[in-house]
Amino acid sequence: MKLARMMAMALFFGTLNLGGGTALAADPAAAKKDDARMRWWREARFGMFIHWGLYAVPAGEWQGKEVKSIGEWIMNNAAIPVSDYEKLAQDFNPARFDAAEWVRIAKDAGMKYIVITTKHHDGFCMFDTKATDYNIVKATPYGKDVLRALSRECKRQGVKFCTYYSIMDWHHPSQFPGKSKTGGLAYNPSQMHPERKAEYIAYMKQQLRELISNYDTAVLWFDGEWCDWWTEADGKDLYAFLRKLKPSLIVNNRVGKGRKGMEGMSTSAEYCGDFGTPEQQIPPSGFPGVDWESCMTMNDTWGFKRNDDHWKSRQQLIRNLADAASKGGNFLLNVGPTSGGLIPPPSVERLEAVGRWIKVNSEAIYDTKASPFEKQLPWGRVTRKSDRLYLHVFDWPAEHKLFLPPIQGKVTGAYLLADPNKRALEVLQTKTEVKIVVPSVAPDANDSVVVVKIQGGKK
Repeated sequence: MKLARMMAMALFFGTLNLGGGTALAADPAAAKKDDARMRWWREARFGMFIHWGLYAVPAGEWQGKEVKSIGEWIMNNAAIPVSDYEKLAQDFNPARFDAAEWVRIAKDAGMKYIVITTKHHDGFCMFDTKATDYNIVKATPYGKDVLRALSRECKRQGVKFCTYYSIMDWHHPSQFPGKSKTGGLAYNPSQMHPERKAEYIAYMKQQLRELISNYDTAVLWFDGEWCDWWTEADGKDLYAFLRKLKPSLIVNNRVGKGRKGMEGMSTSAEYCGDFGTPEQQIPPSGFPGVDWESCMTMNDTWGFKRNDDHWKSRQQLIRNLADAASKGGNFLLNVGPTSGGLIPPPSVERLEAVGRWIKVNSEAIYDTKASPFEKQLPWGRVTRKSDRLYLHVFDWPAEHKLFLPPIQGKVTGAYLLADPNKRALEVLQTKTEVKIVVPSVAPDANDSVVVVKIQGGKK
């Protein structure tokens, strides 16, 4: 990377990080350990986000009226008093929840890990915590620990189990709401009773210890860190506490104040956390040298909202996955189950479509690195692995010819990944370009992958 470009990135992100992953470690041995710790996550590329809690009961409606914006924020957006919101637990009975089915859906879609909300901003806990009775086991008619069932099923099916946890808590007595412009309750951001902050941090640490000890979470995915009372020093302390409990643990950057610029990226060693979290977008050029993951909804909401039918197409989801991988990032795709315990059929249908594509093209996603080309190519995206480039062709060329910028090393062959016989495609390599002659019809209208083998190029 040229110095001028490095300085430009430094100005945008705050400071420089020249490491191959997260913050640059001064000790090479420590950097090697971090690489080993992050390896499975970097290879996975694709995960399932699950937003599930009491907010699935009203499903975007309160007192007979639709509440604007995302469903899991209904307590704030409808200014629901704590005592009224608590009553939703009486109606939360996910009798149709099937942990094996949920994990199977994720696995069949090609997802390598699951991240589920254990406590969202509303403070309700989706696991059997000893820190509060405000949880699914003690406060609902269901009375079972869905988190334990999911963690066990993930282990059985070979999917990494990971957990989301909100730092902000609208239910805990240490915090209180402000007032909206109309004088109503405004839980976001929560206000803190200063004398109770230590109590709340102890409460969080108790629950996070439980998530590590009782559920063996592989990732802790924090959110709700934007409150004024939560500081970067608090984040660093919590990060150190968690990594001591489980040295292999991976933690996102929202544990501290690292959410800067484009929804969550910081390349600075002064911030804590292992990966950045751009939300509802895939950064135009990715973030070279930094681990990151784009989290995205399938429709407009994270938690289940009954009338949200603005579903992304199967094609868009497949291309989003390829787009993120081509820029060196992971793709965390969300589902919002119903209060009855079902993943909505439109979500399942789309995941099945992604899974069919992955079954053919997994080689072009898992354990790949970002495109070697500085600019995105007009017909699609590129991922790479060892001596191969994977050309993700979104727009099949009308003239049946694909063009690449010049490539270091000799192109020794090309073929369609969907072709079980790997029949050779005609290739012409010059100093100024590489031309590949492809069939007249695309193997897949969503994303057809052409494999290019290179000898002597950069690994």
